[in-house]
Amino acid sequence: MTSLRKLGSSDLEVFPLALGGNVFGWTADEDRSFAVLDAYTAAGGNFVDTADVYSAWADGNQGGESETVLGKWLRTRGNRADVVVATKVGQHPEYQGLSAANIKAAADASLRRLGTDYIDLYYTHYDKPEVPVEEIIGALDELVKAGKVRYIAASNISAERLRASLEFSDREGLARYVALQPHYNLVSRDTYEGELQDLAERTGLAAVPYYALASGFLTGKYRPGTTVDSARAGSAARHLETERGRRVLAALDEVAAAHDVPVATVALAWLAAQPTVAAPIASARTVEQLPALLGVGELTLSAAEVERLTTASA
Repeated sequence: MTSLRKLGSSDLEVFPLALGGNVFGWTADEDRSFAVLDAYTAAGGNFVDTADVYSAWADGNQGGESETVLGKWLRTRGNRADVVVATKVGQHPEYQGLSAANIKAAADASLRRLGTDYIDLYYTHYDKPEVPVEEIIGALDELVKAGKVRYIAASNISAERLRASLEFSDREGLARYVALQPHYNLVSRDTYEGELQDLAERTGLAAVPYYALASGFLTGKYRPGTTVDSARAGSAARHLETERGRRVLAALDEVAAAHDVPVATVALAWLAAQPTVAAPIASARTVEQLPALLGVGELTLSAAEVERLTTASA
């Protein structure tokens, strides 16, 4: 049985792979989404990541589709208490920004769609530097005090704004961020490593990286001369054009062969081995895509293998 990991300073314990809900109600219809969620939880998974905006970008969608699908699944399975539900505020077409009024209204809308009276982990989706951290933290703290949110977190935030937020929370005794959701993977290390990662480590924040597989590139299915049928094929395939991308693939192939596991499992295991990382996020459109992701819970890379991948991706 895969052991759960503590999420920062919270009392949440999460599976070492967060299941990305961006595909629910987009490239995975309701039946397929339910099948993926069933298979993920059957394997011991308990951490589902969504956002109020998913998937407003798809034709005919308004935003909130992913939360609605997830909420319906939680209701029909009767397992709300067993699942750590993370969602985000700030990007829904009807609830843009991080003003206090918007945060509170958006949270209520998310709760309705999710069919629950509390959110386990509530992220600010993209920081809005024009809104004072005092206003953002104040609104989030009210949600925590009201019992609507258990813990708060931040995604896409600078080290400077994160530090200011934590200092304000500590000074005023208000709810404090417990986790961070950065863009971080083997071919995109610059946004997180350095100041932000150092701050997270120093202040006890857990990282839950998104684009953990670089839109699918780190699954190894993108190779010179291949065509992949995916909504994200363009952004994934561009890594093939860089020397770094090709070096990383070669190193992943080598380590994957040594363990007889899929390339994706190794890419996630590298992330899971990084300081502060509690659980990378990856999504599956089909049940068949899940085993390669779930394998991160069983695979521990040696220090030499981690170093091999780190060097290849430098």
